[in-house]
Amino acid sequence: MFTIEIVIEKMDIFMGSFSTFRSLVKLKIMEKDAAIIKKKEGFEGQQAIVIPRKIISQSCSNDSILSGVHITDIGYYPKAKFHYRERLHGIDQHIIIYCIEGKGWVEIGKSRQAIHPGDFIVIPAEKAHSYGADDDDPWTIYWVHFKGHLVKHIVDLMLNQLKNYKGYIHYNDARTKLYDEIYLNLERGYSLDNLYYVNMCFWHFLTSFIFDEKFNYPGKKKSADQVDLSIDFMQKNLHTILTLEDIARSVNLSASHYSAIFRKKTGFAPIEYFNHLKIQKACQFLQFTDLRVKEIASELGIEDQYYFSRMFSKLMAISPNDYRAKREVARKRKPAE
Repeated sequence: MFTIEIVIEKMDIFMGSFSTFRSLVKLKIMEKDAAIIKKKEGFEGQQAIVIPRKIISQSCSNDSILSGVHITDIGYYPKAKFHYRERLHGIDQHIIIYCIEGKGWVEIGKSRQAIHPGDFIVIPAEKAHSYGADDDDPWTIYWVHFKGHLVKHIVDLMLNQLKNYKGYIHYNDARTKLYDEIYLNLERGYSLDNLYYVNMCFWHFLTSFIFDEKFNYPGKKKSADQVDLSIDFMQKNLHTILTLEDIARSVNLSASHYSAIFRKKTGFAPIEYFNHLKIQKACQFLQFTDLRVKEIASELGIEDQYYFSRMFSKLMAISPNDYRAKREVARKRKPAE
């Protein structure tokens, strides 16, 4: 609601009636309200993970396996009403968007494409682009940002098969399960074996779009070991402060033995890994809720918000408040033509 008080000293300066002037003001306010609504990005059931840039620079960019292709951001937006993005100068990552329900549109340069269920679109790095959900039937999409020194060759291969960046694939439940496999493992942290696994899965995910007719996903389920079980314990206790002894006790191991096998498998000390999971959760709070930094720290069992901010900044290379501001949609949607 907007309250406007207009004081008019000389009514004779207006050629029209005051009621006409008031109607024009009201119309401008309604237009502003509509623009504000279009800025919102938050959808029930949404998922998103932004991999810390420190992890990317240290573990992905310089690794002989991961440097070729690696995910930087990943998510799922169901029935994403009012979803809109505009990047006038593009970004340094390639993007794939896959629509399974509803409708939307993507504009790359001067090429604008309508998106329907089964459509996917590839947005090359550094290309100016914008996209958004249909107002009446908003899309449900899976999306991934990715980069690496081999990615341009893969994207070129995809673009050679596509018309104006867009393709169509038949729905296959195995593809969405593969996305789930990637996402759920990323939720478990950024150990080197996790990064190898999810990015090798991502190769498979990409090839399912390139070679749709050949795509087949067998779906294997591995049994959890003590390290996996301890990570489950960490995830269930992100709201608390755990000691090394607490975590080791959860899998019936001594602290020293547990710490050794955990570091051997993940490349991180258990508490450092636990903090990574906390910061991952903090990113989701910052992106999808209006909780203040102090409240987010409390949700993660950290009483000192300044300690939390330092820990966040050290891992994410950005402060919590700046992270939230950067993730917000700042530009208005273009008016319908």
